[in-house]
Amino acid sequence: MARILKSIFESTRATKRLITLSVDAISIVGSYWLALFIRLDTSAPILNFSYWVVLLCVLPISIIVFIRLGLYRAVLRYMSSKAVWAIVAGTAFSTSALVLIAFFSSTEIPRTMPLIYAALILLSVGGARLIMRALITQFSGGNKSPVVVYGAGSAGRQLALGLAAGGEYYVTAFIDDDTAKQHAVIQGVPVVSPKALRQLIIDGKAEKVLLALPSATRARRNEIINDLERLAIKVQTIPGIRDMVEGNFSSGELLDVDIDDLLGREPVTPMPQLMAQHITGKSVMVTGAGGSIGSELCRQILKYKPSHLVLFELSEFALYIIEKHLSEYIYKNGLNTKLFPIMGSVQRINRVEAVMKSFGVHTVYHAAAYKHVPLVEHNVVEGVRNNVFGTYYTAKAAINAGLETFVLISTDKAVRPTNTMGASKRMAELVLQALSQAKINTGTKFCMVRFGNVLGSSGSVVPLFRRQIKEGGPITLTHEDITRYFMTIPEAAQLVIQAGAMGKGGDVFVLDMGESVKIKSLAEKMIRLSGLEVKDENHPNGDIEIKCTGLRPGEKLYEELLIGDNVSETFHERILTANEAMLSWEDLSPILDRLDKACHNFDHEVIREILLTAPTGFNPTDGICDLVWTQRNPEAAAESRDPRKPKLNVIK
Repeated sequence: MARILKSIFESTRATKRLITLSVDAISIVGSYWLALFIRLDTSAPILNFSYWVVLLCVLPISIIVFIRLGLYRAVLRYMSSKAVWAIVAGTAFSTSALVLIAFFSSTEIPRTMPLIYAALILLSVGGARLIMRALITQFSGGNKSPVVVYGAGSAGRQLALGLAAGGEYYVTAFIDDDTAKQHAVIQGVPVVSPKALRQLIIDGKAEKVLLALPSATRARRNEIINDLERLAIKVQTIPGIRDMVEGNFSSGELLDVDIDDLLGREPVTPMPQLMAQHITGKSVMVTGAGGSIGSELCRQILKYKPSHLVLFELSEFALYIIEKHLSEYIYKNGLNTKLFPIMGSVQRINRVEAVMKSFGVHTVYHAAAYKHVPLVEHNVVEGVRNNVFGTYYTAKAAINAGLETFVLISTDKAVRPTNTMGASKRMAELVLQALSQAKINTGTKFCMVRFGNVLGSSGSVVPLFRRQIKEGGPITLTHEDITRYFMTIPEAAQLVIQAGAMGKGGDVFVLDMGESVKIKSLAEKMIRLSGLEVKDENHPNGDIEIKCTGLRPGEKLYEELLIGDNVSETFHERILTANEAMLSWEDLSPILDRLDKACHNFDHEVIREILLTAPTGFNPTDGICDLVWTQRNPEAAAESRDPRKPKLNVIK
């Protein structure tokens, strides 16, 4: 029997249709004679030629009607309500044809016989399909993995249908908090309470939990995930209800739990008036447009219909990717925004100024920077050049080109920095603060926006941890007590744009990042939600080990967003403004000249001295770590491990 079914299931589509049509023909013939037998309680009509004439007319008409209704185009395993209605409509046509043919051929049939015939057709034609669908499900479900769906709403039901159609999973239960739904049966699957999940896991009926909660708040999702984490079962989520409804979902597209849900922070809806203030109808430029923040800024900016969007980027590949993506977005949404992909470095003031003037730029979002702490620590001159002087030259170009607004994307590492990257970003802030009040500035408003880590950015721990878990570990962590602030890239980009609209000149805005997150706890949570166990002293047979490798050069245990407590609220609940120490342009200009000369001469000792003596709050935890300098000066490099020595005795 199994071999016969297998040969049928593996046959061609045309063969399957022919088999289905033959079964329906047999069902029609059988229903016709059985209806007569039930009504007349005799087999005598089978010998009556007129009854055969009626059947020979009804049969082809019925089959043709079923074909026209598309009954043989429906795939049995995906049979939906449309197929059921096609069977009902076909049965009605077949019964009507039976009555009319009998009437015009003067064949006497009992009045109730057509009703019995219709009932038998529904049972046989529809029932045959239900039986075949059950056999297909049973036949193809032997190698499927049992899963439970969390959420018995429309998304959960749609997900269950999608999984049933696939070859990887079958749903053993729906989980729902709504007591009104519990103990019900949906699509043949029971709905149970969350408390029943542990027993399902023990019984081997749940290898994975699939979240189908598109309308749940992030806080509620966080609560659910925290509860599931204790069960050490793999948790995944659906890509989106729209994808399922439109048929764009497959069981292979299940996603790992969004890290946003682990943080549990609800994003604040952006204020349209702030988002549009310096964008709508204006020419906007984004430096570092191909980076994590820069590219998201571009996507958010496009939503508010600027007249021009200038993408300024040093990396050819990054520029190609973002330009291609944004061009498709403009085409699909019928926007009139003109897109200009421009290659160039922010360290070339003539290039930057020419671009700003050529495209009549009103607003610039300066996201171009080197942000990876260890890399900047190992490449000091380039880090300072790009972060300090790249900002300085872009700001001067903005003044010369008569821009209205200049927004710097800063970082929490600029607060009491322990590394060159943070010190260079704080120096960049000082540059803009000084320029905002300088005589050479004839009207450009400068402001800077400070925030912490963004989820999913290049260098983020989250994709690193996911890869290490997938590879079987270990997860590498610099220190077990290290903490960081996190925010999603879209939310950060929206808040940057809104903060920029609030700027009056020299403002330092700080984004409310919520509570800081302990990175080790985040790693442990990600391991458990992957259905694995943390391997440690208490669990030597665990799956994934977490190894602490030690803090990297310049790395902090924790980050801050404010230097002092002198902070004020704005009318936006997630944006604060800080009153930080600053220098006048007359005081800062000589420092920049000296720093420029030191960079030109690759004089790392002087660079370190300037960053230490300037009001950046620089308090390094390591000596000079520049790779070229340490290679050329091994003795001085060893001596430089005293972080408070700005000047070193170097043998030249």
